Amino acid sequence: MANLLTILRIILCIIAIEFLFSGRPELALAAFFITLIVIILDGLDGVVARALNEQSEFGSVFDIIGDRIVENLYWIAFALLGWVGIWVPMVVVTRGILTDGLRSIALSKGYTAFGEHTMMQNKVMHFLTASRISRAVYGTAKVLAFLAVIIANIPNIEFLDIFTIQQYQVYTAIQPNLIFTADILVYITIAMCIIRGIPVLIESKKYINAK
Repeated sequence: MANLLTILRIILCIIAIEFLFSGRPELALAAFFITLIVIILDGLDGVVARALNEQSEFGSVFDIIGDRIVENLYWIAFALLGWVGIWVPMVVVTRGILTDGLRSIALSKGYTAFGEHTMMQNKVMHFLTASRISRAVYGTAKVLAFLAVIIANIPNIEFLDIFTIQQYQVYTAIQPNLIFTADILVYITIAMCIIRGIPVLIESKKYINAK
C-alpha cells in the first residue's frame, strides 16, 4: 500500500506539471492543489508502511526514488517555465545522483539511508541528514518553495473566471512580493539540500573503503 501511494504521487506530480505547462490559469491553480495532495501523500506513505507493518529495505529505497522523481520533475519544470534559474535543477540533480550513488554502496553493505540501520553513524552527521527534525525542516522548506513558486507565477491570471476585477488587482499588486518570497524559499531550500548532502559524502568514505 505504501509503495502504491508513492506511485500515485509520482503520477499526480506529472499531471500537475502538465497543467502548469498548459498556460491555462485554472489548470495552474488546479496544479497548486494537486501539489498539496502530492505533499500529503509524501508524508502518508511512511505512516501507512508503519501502520501496516510494511516497512522494508525495498520500501525505504523506493520512497527515496519517489522523492527524487517528484523533486527533480518540479525543479526542472520550474526552470523550463522560467520561474527559477536553470542552476536550481542542476544543483539538485547533481546532489541527488551523488548522494544516492553513495547510499547504494552503503546499502550493499547492509546500511540504509534512514532508520535503525542508517549509514549515518556520526551523531552530528546523522542529525544534519537523517534525523526526523532535519528531514521535516527540509521537507517543509521544499513544500513551501514549490507552492510559493506556483502561486506566484500563475499564467494568464486575468482570464481566470473565478477572480473578480478587484481580486485580480489585489493579486497583481502583491505578485512582486509573492515572487520575492518564492525566490527566498527556493534559496533556503537549495542551501539545505546542499548542507544535507555534505554529511553523506563524508560518511560514505568508510563504506567505500570497507571490504
